[in-house]
Amino acid sequence: MIILKNVVLRRGSKVLLGDASVTLTPGEKVGLVGRNGAGKSSLFAMLNGLLHEDGGEFSIPAQWRMAQVAQDMPETEQTATQFVVEGDTTLLAAQAEVDAAEASDDGMRMAHAYMALNDAGAHDAPARAQALILGLGFTVTELNQPVNSFSGGWRMRLQLARALMCPSDLLLLDEPTNHLDLDALVWLEAWLKQYAGTMVVISHDREFLDAVTNVTLHIDNGRLVRYGGNYSKFEDMRAEQMALQQAAQARQADKIAHLQKFIDRFKAKASKAKQAQSRVKALERMEKIAPVLADAEFQFEFKEPASLPNPMLTLSGAAMGYPPADDAAPDAEPITIVHNVNRSVLAGQRIGILGANGQGKSTLVKTIAGALTPLAGEIIQGKGLNIGYFSQQELDVLRPEDNPLEHMIRLVRDTPVAMRPSYNDCREQGLRNFLGTFNFSGDMVKQAVGSMSGGEKARLVLCMIVWQRPNLLLLDEPTNHLDLATREALSVALNEFEGSVMLVSHDRALLRSVCDEFWMVSRGGVKDFDGDLDDYQVYLLEEAKRRREAAKG
Repeated sequence: MIILKNVVLRRGSKVLLGDASVTLTPGEKVGLVGRNGAGKSSLFAMLNGLLHEDGGEFSIPAQWRMAQVAQDMPETEQTATQFVVEGDTTLLAAQAEVDAAEASDDGMRMAHAYMALNDAGAHDAPARAQALILGLGFTVTELNQPVNSFSGGWRMRLQLARALMCPSDLLLLDEPTNHLDLDALVWLEAWLKQYAGTMVVISHDREFLDAVTNVTLHIDNGRLVRYGGNYSKFEDMRAEQMALQQAAQARQADKIAHLQKFIDRFKAKASKAKQAQSRVKALERMEKIAPVLADAEFQFEFKEPASLPNPMLTLSGAAMGYPPADDAAPDAEPITIVHNVNRSVLAGQRIGILGANGQGKSTLVKTIAGALTPLAGEIIQGKGLNIGYFSQQELDVLRPEDNPLEHMIRLVRDTPVAMRPSYNDCREQGLRNFLGTFNFSGDMVKQAVGSMSGGEKARLVLCMIVWQRPNLLLLDEPTNHLDLATREALSVALNEFEGSVMLVSHDRALLRSVCDEFWMVSRGGVKDFDGDLDDYQVYLLEEAKRRREAAKG
């Protein structure tokens, strides 16, 4: 078992853990949670031997095999299958022993070496590796493509597959869902539920933690506290504790009342449709943990839109995709991904956009946002439409060399005078004050965006969207780099938002709490999805099974 006894961990002069004591037994699945900077990554570094405790005692069984996802971007011409197979360190060691035994010409040694190679699973290693690769969203045709031919996000998926390929007694996963879409995430959950060893995972995805963990370790103000149960159980217990401690505080009571107000408003008007009732349950969950939400260090809200056109926009016979590449032949055709879309977005609608990877979710959102031009048909905008667009690649709208204040000044300059807030809000001090509400204060307003973390960049994009007072929000994977507290703040803000929302996300907790209807992008079209997210999860697993059977064929 893993034992920490009065452990002290420091980063410089800052104490991350003080007198921390906890025991993890074999086979436990542990979620490690805490605010950004609390010390989660440092505790991970101690578990994997990169960092030593500054005090106390730490022990881990010497014979335990450890697996974790390498954080570096792989650069190799190996095929995807070869790269993942080499994650099996036991197999590599057995193969090395076979090579050494053959070189020694020792018959007995060779016999033992070949037996060990067989026990390591050499005969089915490529098939095991390919099952992992396909499960994480790759296609059969990509199995033998070189690693260098994939984009950064897909290479990190291969690093994850390589870690899962490694036989282990302890599996350390730091934000394993960051580069995954919903179908790959569902597959990963199913795989981890079958994992027999001890697992410690850092994640900002509440439903992922709920699905794969049975113990929660919370780092808070230098203390390490163990809770029996998954993340939701931890929240329940912590909410009870905080309610006892803080019920009398007027500031928190006001926030809880504010939260309660929109929950009651939605529950009163919710339809009996399955999706709407699923959202009711998600909001009841928020109601239950209101003390935790009210205590969050970061909160924000969307301003009331200046107008609410109805419909917000209408898609008429719209085809969406990408124009031919610059170096394509003169007669090359555009690449059409979604055909003949006839839909309207009404004022107040909250639409979750579902679909397997590559089906066109982001293409749909980009086209509505104006980042892509429709290949056919038209998009008719309502009078006064003001779109707030969060791109999956935040740097699409951010300049790495500029600081947050320069971004806001440029935003003021690019916004038509009639759509700007008050004069004082557009002056430098007003912009500094506004940035401060998103935790950009002091020197941070002059810090180059390129040097910021992914979470800080995402927060800046949210800040810029809120300042524009949009009436239609187009959000493409807005939570990719957000910690749990900021995700909760986003969920609360979206629920209070009076405009329309179109959301693409692999964060099911966010989808459940914000959306009460779903569009499915599939097989070149867009249609209503009549079920809720549980039904969609079943659909994804069936689709994955169908793809695996097709791959075997």
